[in-house]
Amino acid sequence: MQIALGPLLYYWPRKRVLDFYAGMAEQPVDLIYLGETVCSRRHELRLDDWLALADDLSSSGKGVMLSTLTLIESESDLKATRRLIDHAAGRYMVEANEMGAVRLLAEKGQPWVAGPGLNVFNSETLKLLAAKGAQRWVMPTELSATALCSLQTQRPRGLRTEVFAHGHLALAHSARCFTARRFNLQKDNCGFRCIDYPRGLALQTREGEPFLTLNGVQTLSAKTYNLAPEVPQMQAAGVDVVRISPEPEGTVALIDAFRQALAGHAPDRTDLTEEACNGFWYGRPGLDLVKEGASP
Repeated sequence: MQIALGPLLYYWPRKRVLDFYAGMAEQPVDLIYLGETVCSRRHELRLDDWLALADDLSSSGKGVMLSTLTLIESESDLKATRRLIDHAAGRYMVEANEMGAVRLLAEKGQPWVAGPGLNVFNSETLKLLAAKGAQRWVMPTELSATALCSLQTQRPRGLRTEVFAHGHLALAHSARCFTARRFNLQKDNCGFRCIDYPRGLALQTREGEPFLTLNGVQTLSAKTYNLAPEVPQMQAAGVDVVRISPEPEGTVALIDAFRQALAGHAPDRTDLTEEACNGFWYGRPGLDLVKEGASP
């Protein structure tokens, strides 16, 4: 089983992004996804910068994928997706996060990854995507381990499986920017306020309980999805890749924890804090935390 570092969900200053990936080049992570998946207005890095990063990481022995936007809202977004796919051709696999990118990749006959934005919930969809050139699919975070095991028995030959195993869960994407709304700003004149929140803008209920995390047009969970203790279950289910979402602090420790889990030293469920969740894996509400070791 391989460890993948998913695309950066947050908006960080250019130097912070470059320093982060320079550090990741030295870490025991097998696959790295690069590119902007959340908001096309984010401009600290352009496509040429992502490609240069891809070249650097590839030369360090990492498998590199370029990720597309999850929500395409305009002709300029579509042009940017076409440009990314054209520049990746023959160099890097692309992670498609919406069906427009799937169509473009299929037309060009390029191999690609079916990202979590495609919401694959049944075997017929898996067969359709594999027929269009998908080499790997990322399980939707809402899917349970039981459903995954069923799909594993039906997936097309040669199609690999990846599971999002750590990070804030992407719950929704919207044409409205909720971070801008928080500051009474228009989306097209947002002041790029996302850059002030390297881990998103945390929301609480009136009772002070963690509720959601705002990340521009993306709404994330307040709690952190953590399937490190479930790595043995994933290995038994034939999962090929586990994905970790980049964080402003602690990513190196996360990689080490998952590397230890893959070696047979998975952390105990009772070590998880109340800030963690794993409910979806057990077919429960996503914010639940199963500590008692219940069967999926």
